[in-house]
Amino acid sequence: MTIPTLYHCRDARSFRVLWMLEELEAGYRLELLPFPPRDRAPGYLELNPLGTIPLFLEGEARMTESAAICQYLATTRGDGRFAIAPGESGYAAYLDALSFGEATLTFPQTLVLRYAMLEAEARRVPQVADDYRQWYLARLRGLEAMLAEGDHVAGGRFTAADISVGYALMLAEFLRIGDGGLPRVAAYWERLRARPALGRAKAAQLKEQAA
Repeated sequence: MTIPTLYHCRDARSFRVLWMLEELEAGYRLELLPFPPRDRAPGYLELNPLGTIPLFLEGEARMTESAAICQYLATTRGDGRFAIAPGESGYAAYLDALSFGEATLTFPQTLVLRYAMLEAEARRVPQVADDYRQWYLARLRGLEAMLAEGDHVAGGRFTAADISVGYALMLAEFLRIGDGGLPRVAAYWERLRARPALGRAKAAQLKEQAA
C-alpha cells in the first residue's frame, strides 16, 4: 500500500486526519504548512487550487474533506474497528456524527476564529464572533443528547465519528469558547483528550514544525 501524504496546518481541520492516522498506527508522510496556506504557501495552490487543508493523497485517492478522509481511513484500514458498517447497530448515528462534527460544530467556530482573531484589527467584527460563539454553544446541546446513551457518539465504542466531533471540542478549547456547562460534553472531552493517539498526533505536528 502506498504511504499516504497529509498536507496539514497545526491544529487545523486536518488534525482530524492526523489523529485518525495515529489511532490506526498507520505510516504516513506529514507536510506541515503555514496557516493560511493559500496566502502563506502559494506553491500549494498547484496541488490544491482551493488552498485549503487537509489535502490527503494516496495512490488515486485525492481528498480534501477531513471527515470524509477519516471515514476513508476507517474503512480501508484497521479491520474496520474505527467505523460502523451498514447493518451494524449505530450505523445511522455514526454517519450523522461524522458530519455533525464538521457541518454543525466546526462551521460556526471558523467564523469566531476569523472575526475575532485572524482578520486585521480594523476588519474584526466582535458581534459576528459572539453570535457564532453562541450558535456553537447552542448546538452542543445536540452532542449532550448524543452522549445520553453512553461514552461515545455512536455504536457504544470509539470511532472516526468521535474524532470528527472531538476535533471541534479541541478547537473550542483553543478559541476559549467553553462547553456550555454541559456535564456529559465536558466528561466526553476529558476522555478523548486522554487518548494516546491524540497525544501522538500533537507531538507529530510539533516534531515536523521543529524539523
